[in-house]
Amino acid sequence: MPLREDALTRRIDKVVLHPVAGPLIFLAVMTVFFQSIFTWARPAMDLMTGLCRALGVLLGPLIPNEILRSLVVDGLLNGVGSVVAFLPQILILFFFLFLLEDIGYMARAAFLMDRLMGWVGLQGRSFIALISSYACAVPAIMATRVIPSPQDRLATILVAPFVTCSARLPVYALFIAAFIPDQRVLGPLRLPGLVLFALYLLGGLSALGAAWLLRSSLLKGHIAPFFMELPPYRFPTLRGILLAMLERARIFLKRAGTIILGVSLIVWALLAFPRSPAGSAADPAAQIRRSWAGRMGQAMEPVFRPLGFDWRINVGILSSLPARETMVATLGQIYAAQSGQEDVALSKRLREPGGGQAPLGLPVALSVLAFFVYALQCFSTLAIMRRETNSWLPPLMAFCAMLACAYAASFITYRTALAFGF
Repeated sequence: MPLREDALTRRIDKVVLHPVAGPLIFLAVMTVFFQSIFTWARPAMDLMTGLCRALGVLLGPLIPNEILRSLVVDGLLNGVGSVVAFLPQILILFFFLFLLEDIGYMARAAFLMDRLMGWVGLQGRSFIALISSYACAVPAIMATRVIPSPQDRLATILVAPFVTCSARLPVYALFIAAFIPDQRVLGPLRLPGLVLFALYLLGGLSALGAAWLLRSSLLKGHIAPFFMELPPYRFPTLRGILLAMLERARIFLKRAGTIILGVSLIVWALLAFPRSPAGSAADPAAQIRRSWAGRMGQAMEPVFRPLGFDWRINVGILSSLPARETMVATLGQIYAAQSGQEDVALSKRLREPGGGQAPLGLPVALSVLAFFVYALQCFSTLAIMRRETNSWLPPLMAFCAMLACAYAASFITYRTALAFGF
């Protein structure tokens, strides 16, 4: 039996590890991966979004106190609920990651990418760490401890945040759902899935480009040889995958109940106060513009106006520093408070004018997506970079460099979209 298994593994590897067919298979696997994230998750997401809206409509009239009603409906349901609705997409993301890992394909992907990693000055172990960044940059940076070369390890730590983590997925999904038409492209492939794939691909290619720049300038050195024992192919255990997915769901919900909840409550307070003399019920749009958050967002407008961002996007970016997905919670609160309606989906609100503000439009949406591909907006990532390097210099360098890349990419994207008449 072991001989037959070894023979089958060798026959499959002749195709999967082929220098031409191998990368094409990897590209096809990734395409199916991102298509399924949108296609499979949509019914569950619509259900969860509808439940949050229905709960807000039900609870609103039952809470007579205006401030308490705003806290529950705007701060909790429209804030935290906007993020929790993306749990199905995140579970599908991890389902495929765990499935490919259990089958034994991820090790083959690292073997395939070793030559590409060598071109940019890294090795296959760095690819394994970068793949982990699709889940979260924090464990990916910790995984660099197995890289023996100090230059390789530091370069991998610095470029890992370029790879799109699961925290960016709610932001991507929100703006893609709001502004990218759900139409077929190239047979069964749909445009939203292709756009999501392009964003993930852009992040990965940017990580490789940044690695090449670092290894050819600040972190010069020899590339250490890479040895890996490829595991045999095996059937994944559904129980193991489900348990791993449940653990990821627990981590996500814990994050939603701690960091995102805390930021949502802070943002709600900044949006609700100071109260206007006539109260916010008479003119919610005017109240929210006069709030502390509104003033902060308007103060940031001269800096971010070239990117097409208005004060609402500015507040969302500011709130996303502790965790990227809080951008969705913040926009959920802002747009719900402006419209005074709890039964309208956030993706629809983004396309409509409100509170004296014009709708965002496709150029602004593309600009926001480009900004989030590059911006390092995660205090946890900065903290783990500080711990793993024993210095604040690398995380500060990464934060400033990625912020500059985000601003430049967003500016170019916005101006190009306007030039093409979108």
